[in-house]
Amino acid sequence: MNTAKELYDRWLAQPELDTAVAEELHGIAGDDAAITDRFYRDLEFGTGGLRGVLGAGTNRMNLYTVRKATQGLADYLNATDLPKKIAIAHDSRNNGELFTREAARVLAANGITACVYPRLEPTPALSWAVRYLGCGAGVCITASHNPAKYNGYKVYGADGCQITLEVADKILAAIEKVDCFDGVKLVDYEAGVQAGRIVSIDDKCLDDFVQAVYNQRVGDGTGIEQLKLVYTPLNGTGLECVKKLLAKLGVTHVTVVPEQETPDGNFPTCPYPNPEIREAMQKGLELCDKVHPDLLLGTDPDCDRCGTAVPDGKGGYRLITGNEMGIILLDYICRTRLARGTMPKDPVAVTTIVSTDMATPVAKKYGVELRRTLTGFKFIGEQIGKLEAEGRVERYIFGFEESYGYLSGGHVRDKDAVNATLLVCEAAAWYAQQGMTLLDAIEALYKEFGYYRNALCSFAFEGETGMYTMQNLMKTLRADPPKEIAGYAVERVADYDTDGTGLPRANVLEYHLAGGHKLMVRPSGTEPKIKVYLSAVGKSKAEADAVNAELAKAAEMLMK
Repeated sequence: MNTAKELYDRWLAQPELDTAVAEELHGIAGDDAAITDRFYRDLEFGTGGLRGVLGAGTNRMNLYTVRKATQGLADYLNATDLPKKIAIAHDSRNNGELFTREAARVLAANGITACVYPRLEPTPALSWAVRYLGCGAGVCITASHNPAKYNGYKVYGADGCQITLEVADKILAAIEKVDCFDGVKLVDYEAGVQAGRIVSIDDKCLDDFVQAVYNQRVGDGTGIEQLKLVYTPLNGTGLECVKKLLAKLGVTHVTVVPEQETPDGNFPTCPYPNPEIREAMQKGLELCDKVHPDLLLGTDPDCDRCGTAVPDGKGGYRLITGNEMGIILLDYICRTRLARGTMPKDPVAVTTIVSTDMATPVAKKYGVELRRTLTGFKFIGEQIGKLEAEGRVERYIFGFEESYGYLSGGHVRDKDAVNATLLVCEAAAWYAQQGMTLLDAIEALYKEFGYYRNALCSFAFEGETGMYTMQNLMKTLRADPPKEIAGYAVERVADYDTDGTGLPRANVLEYHLAGGHKLMVRPSGTEPKIKVYLSAVGKSKAEADAVNAELAKAAEMLMK
């Protein structure tokens, strides 16, 4: 196995090395730490594909790591009976267009037709295109909501869902056999176009995607055209599809946040372009103070997550959390479909193990089967696929996760912020007819079902030692589990890395505490961080939030 320095020297010795890559490598000559950080490992490939910092080296996102991954994907696909066709999309991130072209060149050289969106488009539009075009796989060049220094390479199966653990392992095995310089087949991009191996996805595909979202309407649309919105795509991909959808809905009072309207991979106004974070939504909130809309909507760079703010009744605006919106939408869909006679027999809703426990009593009220999956919307998409295989896909009525992902139909198999825009607007319009805002809605639901409150703590572990530190922390927690957390007795521990949970194995620990509270520990699969999910239930918001504050302090101690 080559050392980091040997790999560094080999990269520099390549006769036609990309200019930007060569400049970066020359710039770190003699800096052992910088060389090691770039070459001490290959970027990890899993169910989320690749994700990493842009730059030179095996531990960075660059055209060579993208080519290598694509060659492995091509080798995998060519060894199956799946269609030899792959759809590709990219978001607004730096080098997105470059990586799309390089992936297409590799696929074309391997006899696979690359169907490429001609401009940046949302991740759910890629999931749609895979099935719409009959592809064997899909690739989306995106790092979702990560900071600007990141990009990624997300792989989808023929079902339009992110790849399963089994498929990821097979693709990884193929990738590991590829030398990023000598083992990659390439054609000239224009030659690939001329040969019909690189084709552009036409506008009808995208228009039909927006129509498919529009077809997911739950209510009768009363009052929706009266809504007044502020919208931000956070310098990402959402603008085109969201505006098309809103036009179909008749929503014309839409003000787009000007500083965040144009696609920009540097995300100049929000270093962390995630609608879960107030800083990312700040420009939108400032515009709300001038425009006074009914809703602020924000979609992340690849438009699969949607954040919302609503009037707080005091002249300002309050952000609705992902869990709160999931509950609002679950309740709205259930009550509306029952009222209109459109609820299927044996309805199914799906959420994740780290999403709010409040979904359980809400689903029970409406006679809906609630399924919980591992973290990651691919597992929710997998449940839709299982229902489809049973010939009962209509049983699926809604899926959500705490990290602002929502989906109410089987048109795609990933979270869809265009679909979320539809649902939020429908729910807001319905509640407006009752003289209520979405803030009033969640308060009413809290009073009915209890104040289930959630919080998230993230602990970063950067650099080469970070991964080892994370692994050791998880080993310690398993070897010496805590008897109490924040003064609450640990009544039960669920270790998802064993076979007793009924779900695929995962590196997650779940602590059930006295009083109905809960703490979960999960290393991120895409970032060098451990996420600790806090869940408390109380008779009031203040009571539950106070418990979560105690749990947050305890989480810090657990991570030391």
